[in-house]
Amino acid sequence: MSQLPPKLSVVVPVYFNEGSLSLLHQRLSACAALESEYCFEFVYVDDGSGDNSFQVLQQISREDTRVKVVKLVRNFGSTTAILAGLAQATGAAVAVISADLQDPPEMITRWKKGVPMVLAARGERDDPLSSTVFADSFNWLFRNFALKSYPKGGFDCFLIDRKVVNVINQCAEKNTHLPGLLMWTGFAYEIIYYQRQKREHGKSRWNIRRKLKYFADAFTAFSYFPLRVCSMIGIVTAILGLLYALLIISLTVTGFIKIEGWSSLMVVVLIASGVQMTMLGVVGEYLWRNFDQTRHRPIYIVEQIVEDSDATPAPYALEPVLNKSS
Repeated sequence: MSQLPPKLSVVVPVYFNEGSLSLLHQRLSACAALESEYCFEFVYVDDGSGDNSFQVLQQISREDTRVKVVKLVRNFGSTTAILAGLAQATGAAVAVISADLQDPPEMITRWKKGVPMVLAARGERDDPLSSTVFADSFNWLFRNFALKSYPKGGFDCFLIDRKVVNVINQCAEKNTHLPGLLMWTGFAYEIIYYQRQKREHGKSRWNIRRKLKYFADAFTAFSYFPLRVCSMIGIVTAILGLLYALLIISLTVTGFIKIEGWSSLMVVVLIASGVQMTMLGVVGEYLWRNFDQTRHRPIYIVEQIVEDSDATPAPYALEPVLNKSS
């Protein structure tokens, strides 16, 4: 009996991408046709899209039996949608790529057998200046204060071996930074560079609120640096406050200060309270994420899975199920 070719799964998180899905699948299918040594599986995860993305995916699944569509009950975020796709993927290796065609689907052909992780880093990008500045700043900070091995240009798309997928599924972390989690595993990797294309279909949903959450998730998951900064600020502020108090006492005793000023008092109070509130906010970010993880709620909820042209309702599928401590 001839041995079946290894399966390569492609996971695509989908959120308001109805305009690019058909073209994306055509390009993915063309890539698959060139790689006859593999059989392919395409896992699209609809992350609570408010447009017709799910209907388009249903049509694609009727035309291609290799397609599996996972519909989440609401929007859980891109990272969570990818985790849902990894849990459903069955391939010996899994590629993750965005649905907006900014990252070329042809990258899936670059996998080298035997390399656990292939990371697609951005050499150049046709993004707005504000997005480029935010991305470059984040990548620099994350590389210098969290994970030294993190690629300079960062990465969103990647292809990972089954053993890496199993580790990621086992972690089941909430509010995590997936690229950082991949680097944390310590598996060997190779980097390929590409030019990120200008978005041609739809409107980006990557707003400032999502960017700030992404930034907070990344640093609270892999770095204690913000907490250490808070400690240092607290120590320096306390020392400066003590020195200032000694100065005020000395000037009062020697008669240089005859009338205590309201302005100087308010300046000290406002600066000290602002520093304290900032430090409490940083500590609160860490505490909230610990609290969220200990509640053992599912990371996402699957509403429906469409596979082989048949819809399989799964309104109570809580995947992955988190392990509860005894």
